[in-house]
Amino acid sequence: MDPAPLNAITPPPTDPTKIFEYFRGCYATELLTAAVAHFDLFGQLSRGTFSESALAEAIGLQKRPAVVLFTALRAMGLLENRGSHVVATEYANNHLIPGGLYDVGNYIGLAASSPGVLGMVELLRTNQPLDPQGDGAAFIYRDGIKSAMEATDSARHLTLSLSGRAKNVAPSFASVVDLPPNANILDLGGGTGIYAYALLQKNQTAKATILDRPEVLRVAQEMAQQYGIADRVTFQEGDMFADPIHQSIATEQSGDVSASEGAPVDTNVNSDGYDIVLLSNILHDWDEPECRLLVAKASEALKTGGQLLIHDVFLNDEMDGPLPIALYSASLFSLTEGRAYSAAEYRGWLADSRLKPQEIRETMVHCGVLAGVKE
Repeated sequence: MDPAPLNAITPPPTDPTKIFEYFRGCYATELLTAAVAHFDLFGQLSRGTFSESALAEAIGLQKRPAVVLFTALRAMGLLENRGSHVVATEYANNHLIPGGLYDVGNYIGLAASSPGVLGMVELLRTNQPLDPQGDGAAFIYRDGIKSAMEATDSARHLTLSLSGRAKNVAPSFASVVDLPPNANILDLGGGTGIYAYALLQKNQTAKATILDRPEVLRVAQEMAQQYGIADRVTFQEGDMFADPIHQSIATEQSGDVSASEGAPVDTNVNSDGYDIVLLSNILHDWDEPECRLLVAKASEALKTGGQLLIHDVFLNDEMDGPLPIALYSASLFSLTEGRAYSAAEYRGWLADSRLKPQEIRETMVHCGVLAGVKE
């Protein structure tokens, strides 16, 4: 007897959010120690007035690492914006100005030589993601460089690791997303496909296409069988940046996930576009130009009235928190070419691609869904 299909729409009995917060908490130590003991950030602020870009230049940081560091320090209550300037808060002035009566900077400096702090300092200075192997991007795919996502074992390990969060969050995601009848869904960079599979279990007439790298799609195929929706899924091998979305090579769900002459075309998509394009925890892996490109390509792939669903974490529009998301941003910065973005940044990219932003609907583990409707 075949085992019963896995359920992607029943929520977990308890909320795992706190576990993720504990796991990412180390980045608070690393960022604070880097700012105090390596970049003398608060000493700089005590000696002059700086815009955010000028402060970044003074301590030798490019834009992306500066945004990650300054956002976290604002979320800690140590920095704030006053007009066009970034300044230390009273709290920071009391305790982090070198030589001050109540300065604790030397105490924080006890961690200055710890491996985690030194690694973070190097990441901030180079603006390059962590590369454990020393010979290519660790956790992202980009054409022309060696990637863990192209090797069978490492791609499988990472894809299954990320599925732990997806299994917890997917039921909440599906509960806040309403689909039209017979919806056609494109899941860009879909990984295991669990978020799309939750939508298919909730909506029995919907179909989905998962687009990702071939080694990742092998895992997605297995998951589709386990969740009992394989007959409604098409798997597209492709590069979401380089390939036209509608022309990526498609393979049958039971076939080999590799490019081959005469491979079947994607039968899930109507000639006028998809009803839903999903970018779930994808944009935070990339820098701003790549994010804009993906949003624009998703817009082009949608039919009129269709929706781009950005399922991700959202910094607030003031870029001063929430702290758990600011620390997650440091994690993303360490492992990818991206960071966490604010809702305002996402809304701007949606509007630039002729998509009307909707209200954010919360899911779980600090995530939410921001829809952009193609008018």
